[in-house]
Amino acid sequence: MDKTLSFYNSNASSFIERTVAADVGTLRERFLKYIPQNGYVLDFGCGSGRDTKCFLEAGFKVDATDGSEELCIAASEYSGVKVRCMDFFELDAKEQYDGIWACASVLHVEKDRLPELFRIMADALKPEGVMYLSFKYGDFSGTREGRYFTDLTEKSFREILTGFENLSIEEEWISEDVRPERTVRWLNEIVRKASG
Repeated sequence: MDKTLSFYNSNASSFIERTVAADVGTLRERFLKYIPQNGYVLDFGCGSGRDTKCFLEAGFKVDATDGSEELCIAASEYSGVKVRCMDFFELDAKEQYDGIWACASVLHVEKDRLPELFRIMADALKPEGVMYLSFKYGDFSGTREGRYFTDLTEKSFREILTGFENLSIEEEWISEDVRPERTVRWLNEIVRKASG
């Protein structure tokens, strides 16, 4: 993770330029239909702050975090909310959020640590809350373009969820990268926490 954070700290400006205008509105809409009006959302690994700003403008209460200090500074300025600089595993909220938005963020966590992280995320959700997660589609795990990635398929994602009786897949779909110059396919998952 240190190498990945170093990459984002060193390349924050160019990363923001490439992603801040990426139109993921249809993904946000699929997620937000599960969130009550004026609900509480965590933008978990918020990058440029693009989605944080959209959630705020739509009337939601938003907390935002990122592991990169440089991205936190830029995202705070862009979104107008103070972005908390923290490692994913430092999340200690309990039944606080109606939804957790992890768009192309937790894909930087090693596959064998994802169950631990999903447990932390589930603990932070209110009963019947949902999390959105996206991963590059495939079986690769390792360093690519200066960052660590865990790619997943439907099968490998479901294997990670096997140990969770309180989490179930609400929606699952494959999408193409919204940036025209990219040919990446994405695995999208909306996962719901049980009511009790």
